[in-house]
Amino acid sequence: MEDERVPEERMRASDADRDATAERLATALAEGRLRLDEYEERLHAAMSAVHLGDLAALTADLPEPAPAAVPAVEEEPDAPAATALGPAPSAWKEWTDEWRWWLGGAVIMTGIWGVTSIMGGALLPYWPLVPLGIWAAILVAAAIWPDESSDSRR
Repeated sequence: MEDERVPEERMRASDADRDATAERLATALAEGRLRLDEYEERLHAAMSAVHLGDLAALTADLPEPAPAAVPAVEEEPDAPAATALGPAPSAWKEWTDEWRWWLGGAVIMTGIWGVTSIMGGALLPYWPLVPLGIWAAILVAAAIWPDESSDSRR
């Protein structure tokens, strides 16, 4: 019995095949390889393609996509210790991240204070000062006094 399979270009295209072609066309548009009108025309053709050969024809004049760059995992030596100049860089980043959270909390609490003042018809006392002041004092204290995990007597 003879193998009756059709050639690959005549195989039916799946939604995943159409989506992959659409992504490749979008990449080509972003790289400047296609004009917007060409992209739209090819995208429409890709979404209505029936066979794999129809999809291949849409990207035949485009270079193969570059393989996705996988960032190399570099093993860092022990993190630099804190010096007299200040905390270690990773500790500094953590500290600034904590201040970003503080700022977000400040924006939210000030927004609530503003809305309640408007709804009340009068300027209410600025109550966010209390929780924000306590939070800020904790952040400053954490920067001044190191915790047990940064013990330099290892």
